[in-house]
Amino acid sequence: MTRGFSLIAIGALLALTATQTFAAGDPARGKTKIATCVACHGTDGNSVDPQYPRLAGQYADYLAQALHEYKDGRRGNAIMKGFAATLSDQDIDDVSAYFSSMPSKLSGLEGHVQGD
Repeated sequence: MTRGFSLIAIGALLALTATQTFAAGDPARGKTKIATCVACHGTDGNSVDPQYPRLAGQYADYLAQALHEYKDGRRGNAIMKGFAATLSDQDIDDVSAYFSSMPSKLSGLEGHVQGD
């Protein structure tokens, strides 16, 4: 019984760590796909204009969900819907992985709005 429990615990631990190791998006590929994003969100996701959300350091899953919601119309922003419409699911995963891997620079943007 103890050996069986140990094997289950080890299996669960491996499954949890594998999720982070085998993330769907590739930040290096994502960096090559952000040309339309940089005008508003900056090359590293740290927007200098507070009207545009800071993407750097956000969770990749959150960014991917937001892009999918823009793409299918669940989030109402015509500009983002147009940009997101051109992205494949892999593009969304890659772009999200890139921006989530960038360090957040909050200096001077303490009041910066997150989200839509």
